[in-house]
Amino acid sequence: MTVSLQRILASDFPTWIEQSCAEYVGDLLAQGRSHEEARRIAVESMARSFPEGTQSPGNEVFHVMNEVGAAVGYLWIGQDVTTDPGAWWVWDVFINADLRGQGHGRRTMLLGEEYARSHGARSLGLSVFGFNTGARRLYDSLGYETTSVKMLKKLD
Repeated sequence: MTVSLQRILASDFPTWIEQSCAEYVGDLLAQGRSHEEARRIAVESMARSFPEGTQSPGNEVFHVMNEVGAAVGYLWIGQDVTTDPGAWWVWDVFINADLRGQGHGRRTMLLGEEYARSHGARSLGLSVFGFNTGARRLYDSLGYETTSVKMLKKLD
């Protein structure tokens, strides 16, 4: 099984923004947010990163392509918003649900690390929702370390 990264075309970018936004909304809903709040947070987040609704400096978005040239997911990676130019961030990584558990995510992350390293990165960070145990296991197995934990208790 082989995957590669293919930079997203400008013509595909609006569709990607909608897909990534929808995925983020789904994660926020799973976290217990209302649909309205989740949509607002996701839309505002995308507007901050892509103010013109198009690709912006410091952000690279790739289709994850399988060995036959079909897109199986995407990777959004770029420099962190800190003042450290060597700090990079995985803003979003997504593998189609029916293809998870087959190594695509692992290979995508390794390719992302190679890309970041080749562009001067000395560290690569990411956030993962607590409920996403599959992704957390993957990141642990790749050597990512927990640097913070955010906790919540609902007080009905």
